[in-house]
Amino acid sequence: MKFKKTALTLFAMAAITGFSFPGGVQAAPTASVTETTPAAVDPELRALVKKAAMETDSFADRFDGEVWLADMSRRLEQRVPDAHYRVELLKHVHYEAHRTGLPPELVLAVIDVESDFKQYAISHAGARGLMQVMPFWLKEIGQPGDSLFRIHTNLRLGCTILKYYLDREKGNLFAALKRYNGTRERDYSLKVDKVSRTRWYKQ
Repeated sequence: MKFKKTALTLFAMAAITGFSFPGGVQAAPTASVTETTPAAVDPELRALVKKAAMETDSFADRFDGEVWLADMSRRLEQRVPDAHYRVELLKHVHYEAHRTGLPPELVLAVIDVESDFKQYAISHAGARGLMQVMPFWLKEIGQPGDSLFRIHTNLRLGCTILKYYLDREKGNLFAALKRYNGTRERDYSLKVDKVSRTRWYKQ
């Protein structure tokens, strides 16, 4: 299956705080979270963030990359204690989201709901990895020997699939999320909306 490459707008980015969901639901910060700057984190994590920011071309500015990685790393620390793995994961999320034209914060929200950031998660239906991608996709893209537990592969396929559904739904995020999850229930989209507003919003 080949994915469409269209120039459709994902959805309106509502100022700097987040993005708009259909039906007037606004994904803006509702939780009180202290902004984190590179100077506010420990030296080891700061070094990791600087290294990661320089290794990817998805950040328009190196300083912006350091701030984003440090901020998201702090939010993720409780569930992903290993600093090296955490920063590496965030770097890959940002890169793959940027590659497909998705907000990285949205990708983090999807991972949160889909797998709770468990790299080796397997659903009852057999979906695997961070973004819970079904194994048949590996055959579809001609790489049946690859592993969906590999961060790069999982994120690349997951982001590409989500962007495809978003384009098909002409920017309707709720509809795209339901198609991505393979459910007709509104609850899934509402869960992603909730964590987008309270945890993975853009500073």
